Amino acid sequence: MAVAGVDMGAKTIKVVILDKGKVLAQNLILGGREKEKLAQQAFDEAVRKAGVSRDDIKHVTATGIGRKRVTFANDDVTVVTADAAGAAHLFPSVRTVIDVGAEEGRAIRCDEKGKVKDFAINEKCAAGAGMFIEATARAMETKVEDMGPLSLQSKQKIEMNAQCAVFAESELVSLIHRKIPKVDIIHAVHDAIASRISSLASTIEVQKDVALIGGMAKNVGFVDALKRSLGMEVLIPKEPEFVGALGAALIAESGVPVIEEVTGKIVSKE
Repeated sequence: MAVAGVDMGAKTIKVVILDKGKVLAQNLILGGREKEKLAQQAFDEAVRKAGVSRDDIKHVTATGIGRKRVTFANDDVTVVTADAAGAAHLFPSVRTVIDVGAEEGRAIRCDEKGKVKDFAINEKCAAGAGMFIEATARAMETKVEDMGPLSLQSKQKIEMNAQCAVFAESELVSLIHRKIPKVDIIHAVHDAIASRISSLASTIEVQKDVALIGGMAKNVGFVDALKRSLGMEVLIPKEPEFVGALGAALIAESGVPVIEEVTGKIVSKE
């Protein structure tokens, strides 16, 4: 019988349906105010895509910031546990997982079995997450999906301090008024976010191989900036936004209760 993992993120809800280690279906929808209803909708759509019935799903494990709102789940695990499990399944050589989503960045150190050894989270500053890219795109009157490619066109380095989203946005306005070229400003924003994330990762002692997951892993400008900031290559799964949901589904399929023993760090500078 199949199992499911539901990842209730800050911006999106992801569902993975799994059967004997094989992904039957994936589904992603935008989140909103009615969390419980949307979680059910995302799950029902995934079940239909998988071509199975609700009765065929023997276990559902939830994860993500809103995991407690998945009322139909049998159990839940923290996102760091799910991330590590999913990344280790895809890349057995991974020892460090970096997950950057809409509102939060996290770095996780794990062993060869995907068990969490240490982690650090930046949970309160959008300067180290995807929402700052969205804010920059609005200021630059640019599509979000164009931000990464534009960043790679930059020819000069502009220093920018993104330790706080509020101050960073003020600095962004200043750069615009100084008529700094758009591509250079966008590049500076990507560098600033990458610097913040690599600084976060350094608190858990980054070990190779490194996997980058979450929505920001699809941004080529951020990937380039993070590689340079870390001074090493990073592995990126084909569908990085589904790794947490995959990890939750793998945990559901294992049938082994998860004991989350590791205490990590909450890093916030706002």
